[in-house]
Amino acid sequence: MIKAVFFDLDNTLIDFMAMKHRSCEAAIDAMRKAGLKFEKKKALKILFELYDKYGIEHKEIFQKFLKKIKGKIDYRLVAHGIVAYRKAKERCLVPYPHATPTLTKLKKKYKLAIISDAPRLGAWLRLAAMNIDSFFDIIITAADVRKKKTSMAPFRAALKALKLKPEEALMVGDRIERDIRPAKALGIKTCYARYGATKSIPKGKSGADFEIEDISELVGLR
Repeated sequence: MIKAVFFDLDNTLIDFMAMKHRSCEAAIDAMRKAGLKFEKKKALKILFELYDKYGIEHKEIFQKFLKKIKGKIDYRLVAHGIVAYRKAKERCLVPYPHATPTLTKLKKKYKLAIISDAPRLGAWLRLAAMNIDSFFDIIITAADVRKKKTSMAPFRAALKALKLKPEEALMVGDRIERDIRPAKALGIKTCYARYGATKSIPKGKSGADFEIEDISELVGLR
């Protein structure tokens, strides 16, 4: 019997990559307006290549971007980029449609938890910005267990905190290698959030116990 639902955060509760792209576009537009002479499409390509190399939440990505394309850091341009990025991020940081009403319904029946590889403060800031932090009994990040979700450690920590057996929990996420496989290996039921996946795979091939196209479908799962 399921007693708790564990959620990944980015691309499961929020469309993180859509937010990231819009925020980065705003940053590039602001830097170009402030004097950066560089074609926008090419700039975005280079910026995301740097994110792939250094991590999607790297704190000095605009410095690295300018160093790469100009050979030096122009802090005036960095400042314009950061200000525009933050403003756009605040506008775009919203839950998926149906996420809040779904969490409201699930909270009446289950314990709810977040298991995320996002930085600890970053995860809390996203939840607070979307005003959904109060739904969750616990938040487990990589910093809490010093392991990312390719390990079973974050899932074990969530089970221990809520005093649950693996078969009493359901993990919902968009990444097969981080959300589905390690949770399933531990004996946790799994649900693949197809709507948030950045890589398309055929239906029924995720290896999860369930697959959903919309978060609202969680309410009907048994």
